[in-house]
Amino acid sequence: MNYKLEKKEQYAFIDLEETAFAGAVPASFEETARSLFREDFHNLIVNMQTVKELDAPGIAILKKVNWLCANDLGLLVIVTRDDDFMDMLEALKIPDLQVLPTKEEAIDAVFMHSLENEFGAGDDDYDDEDYQGVSESSEP
Repeated sequence: MNYKLEKKEQYAFIDLEETAFAGAVPASFEETARSLFREDFHNLIVNMQTVKELDAPGIAILKKVNWLCANDLGLLVIVTRDDDFMDMLEALKIPDLQVLPTKEEAIDAVFMHSLENEFGAGDDDYDDEDYQGVSESSEP
């Protein structure tokens, strides 16, 4: 697999230099993703601007890597401007997979996702005892 790798604090950016996410490319991509997970990179941005084809093993690897990212509260973002490829990815209905047209939008999505995780993980400082004797009102 031909690619360039850029590691930042919040994400890893993989600039894929292939025309097809097929053949041996998906397996190599999975190895690269797993090594990034071991380095604590759970947000992956993959530039697939040059990719035009996606085979069944490629789809399976995308689903697996997406699941691995989401399982660690991370995000997999695919960057492409190719409308046909974008439609193909969206038709797969992979949960939480982000498909965006630019690297900048992908970086913003990663930062927003991280903020959502931080706010969602916080304790609201209320206990069950705080709600004793409180009933739901039928009035708006």
